[in-house]
Amino acid sequence: MTQLLRSKKTPVTVLAASIAVALQIAAVPALAQDAATGPASQTGQAAELDTVRVVGYRASVERALDIKRGEAGVVDAIVAEDIGKFPDLNLAESLQRIPGVVIARDAGEGRQISVRGLGPDFTRVRINGMEALTTVGASDQSGGSNRGRGFDFNVFASDLFSQLIVRKTASADVEEGSLGATVDLRTARPFDYDGLTIVGSGQASYSEMAEKADPRVAGLISNTWADGRFGALVSVAYTERQALEEGSGTGRWANGPSNGGFNAASPFAAARGANVFHPRFPRYTLMEHDQKRTGVTAALQFKPNDRTELALDALYSKIDAVRDEKYIEAISFSRGNANPNPATNPLTGKPQTIVRDGVIDGNGALVYGLFDDVDIRAESRHDEWNTVFKQLTLEGKFDVTDDLTLSGKVGTSSSQHENPIQTTIIMDKYNVDNYSYDYRGDRYKPVLNYGIDPLDPNGWTLAEIRIRPQYVENEFDNAQVDFNWNISPGFRLKGGLQAKDYTFSTRELRRASELAVPNFAGGTRIVPADLTSQAALSGIDGSPGRWVIPSYDRIADLFDIYSGTGAFALAERAVNTRSVEEQDRGAYLQGEFSTDLGSIPFSGNFGVRYVETKQSSTGTATASGTPIVSTVTREYTDTLPSMNLVAEVAPDFLIRFGAAKVMSRPGLGSLTPGVTVNVSGGARTVSGGNPNLDPIRAKTADLGFEWYFDEGSMLGLGLFYKDIDTFVQTTREVRSYASSGLPASLLDGTGANVNDDFVFTVPVNTPGGPLKGFEANYVQPFTFLSGVWSNFGVQLNYTYVDSQIQYLTSSGANSLRTDLLGLSKRAWNATVFYEGQRFSGRVSATNRDDYLIQVPGTEQGFTEDVHGQNGTTVLDASLRYKMSEQIEISLEGINLTNQPSESWVGAGSKLPLDYSETGRQYLLGLRYKF
Repeated sequence: MTQLLRSKKTPVTVLAASIAVALQIAAVPALAQDAATGPASQTGQAAELDTVRVVGYRASVERALDIKRGEAGVVDAIVAEDIGKFPDLNLAESLQRIPGVVIARDAGEGRQISVRGLGPDFTRVRINGMEALTTVGASDQSGGSNRGRGFDFNVFASDLFSQLIVRKTASADVEEGSLGATVDLRTARPFDYDGLTIVGSGQASYSEMAEKADPRVAGLISNTWADGRFGALVSVAYTERQALEEGSGTGRWANGPSNGGFNAASPFAAARGANVFHPRFPRYTLMEHDQKRTGVTAALQFKPNDRTELALDALYSKIDAVRDEKYIEAISFSRGNANPNPATNPLTGKPQTIVRDGVIDGNGALVYGLFDDVDIRAESRHDEWNTVFKQLTLEGKFDVTDDLTLSGKVGTSSSQHENPIQTTIIMDKYNVDNYSYDYRGDRYKPVLNYGIDPLDPNGWTLAEIRIRPQYVENEFDNAQVDFNWNISPGFRLKGGLQAKDYTFSTRELRRASELAVPNFAGGTRIVPADLTSQAALSGIDGSPGRWVIPSYDRIADLFDIYSGTGAFALAERAVNTRSVEEQDRGAYLQGEFSTDLGSIPFSGNFGVRYVETKQSSTGTATASGTPIVSTVTREYTDTLPSMNLVAEVAPDFLIRFGAAKVMSRPGLGSLTPGVTVNVSGGARTVSGGNPNLDPIRAKTADLGFEWYFDEGSMLGLGLFYKDIDTFVQTTREVRSYASSGLPASLLDGTGANVNDDFVFTVPVNTPGGPLKGFEANYVQPFTFLSGVWSNFGVQLNYTYVDSQIQYLTSSGANSLRTDLLGLSKRAWNATVFYEGQRFSGRVSATNRDDYLIQVPGTEQGFTEDVHGQNGTTVLDASLRYKMSEQIEISLEGINLTNQPSESWVGAGSKLPLDYSETGRQYLLGLRYKF
């Protein structure tokens, strides 16, 4: 275990003293055993000790501050004291403790990060010094399979990593591609440990909502030989997670005339107005998640002499997931005239639906409605997917002389996401009377009355069988060579060359017609009762809380839907298949200096990076009404100067300044030539691509003040400004498919027709705008206090970000001028920790403000037409007790406040979009170290 010897100091700050008073009042007798061994004084005065042994969470905090202080740029770090002791179970959830970092979750687990208001696509991630990208699958409301540049952190168990560093300012020696930050993830190496080290940990995890218990284990063995010149390490981690996600959704809000409008005979005629909005498919949602993660790292280090060192790092991680989604919804409101089975059914859809009664609120929302001739839909969706990530990196360093070092890296990584089973079985009841919905109470938990017994398995028609396997692959090949020349005691010159080849590809398979479903034994499509099952909400109240669904297993077996023959033959869906290849070649030169300005130590770096980007994008375009595969190539160059300066104007007080030009390449989906047509139930979209998009470019400036007033303590303020010169945004427009001029053949087998309303999106380059804000950071162990209170400490940070981007309509006219997508104006983190000789613990709270997820929105005529997400406050806690030097037990609680996820439409009205809960999670663990 890491042990650091620190001299004890006793500065007292006002903030620390006030927190200490609060903790004194809240003191618990259970801590008395630590008090007996601490530096308590019978007189209440702090006792003086020559040394203090710093271990555990506090040691991790101190090491992270050492990294931050020693860098020329603005950097924050998280360090694991040892394997199995990372502060959080998930890398994204650990990163959210850093000032300026907020996360997006999937199924209650951290998935992607945003830094200083800039979303996941603006953040680059390096693993062991090499850029990498990981992709996972998700439910549609959580973004589906990742086909962008954002890194999915939930591929990995946090136990595999020993250090996270977030680089918020640019320097020439760090490759381009980030507007927000570059995140460095590092796995353990044998030279990190002193000789033979064996560590094992195990936890039992319990999900309160799912009522399931799952294992989580990790282990490491490391050793060095030949007087520390050769070392080998292997670590493994395995986790299982069963989660239950429950909630409701609206599928957006549409106005009266959309999709052909309500039936003209409707008594409540106001619902047909262009400024009156209704949910497109009000529904309850139930998702059962089952995930297994396996991770392995291996490292070899060899130091044949004092001038040469080699390291080989390997990383393997696989996440396997099974997800079952169960819905009941009113599908009528989101489709025009439909005739699912002309032989037996009349026309269905919104034009057939009669609005008998309703209530319209002050925002024009039809928050209550009573309807006849409504189509009711029950869905059962089964997903099986996995992601396999592999990376191999060879790194070498050779000291040519005492002043000149040559180093190099070569590596390859791949992330292969396979979703071989993504199947949805749908059954409908047509033209049902007495259907109603009511959003007048808790808008995220509506009362839905289907006009039928939702548990009655009789009379349902098999409507669709969707089979949509899909695949996403990302590959990186990296190579770089660098020199580091110490020209004089106060100046060194660094430089290097880098080559990076990146390949992205995605494809999807579908049936020729998802509406082509076979008849049952009786010669009809009426689903036999024994081919249905039930869904039941348990964590939230539903009305109804139970409903009938088609049985996925039994219907799939009956019709042998995976035979790949006949009506269930699959073919590649060209409009959803695309690829991008990038070749990036870069060179940099950077000077690093250290001197004195009078009595002030002054240091920093300045340099320039030159990069050439070659892109080749392939997708399906449409020429004269015929889809054709098209490839578009382009090249561009960037010259990116940067500078980072540090002045120690007083002992332990630093002022930092950084400035740079930065760039971020456009999102992968935006680069596709032609269009992507997608129909998924009531969701109908046509996404156009633009392979000639320019990258997003910006000028940045940072000013920071850091006071390291005590060992392991810091008070800091950072100001930042980004002038975003160019930006890529997506314009949106709702109109009929027929108005697009696209061939009707692209809709074959989808169930949609050319008269249905579609959301048309196109990415375009636009002027950007300023982004500015500040971060405040305070870290302090209370070593100046006496007794047990000296073992406490706090970490507090607060971030404020403001931006104004001019958004455009599809015609190019100005729309809204508002925040960047994913930007929370305010975010804060607070951690109180305790580190005694045997007992340790911490409580952490993380908060972020509301943020936008789509601008402009999709609702025509809607006031303040945006989509957004409510802010969250998540509370976690961890307790550890050391039974001996080798054995430790732990108890942890995740999301103790059961924070839900809530999205909405309209900044003023905040009409509900999606709502979900995943519940609390508890973990009981045992850890052994040899």
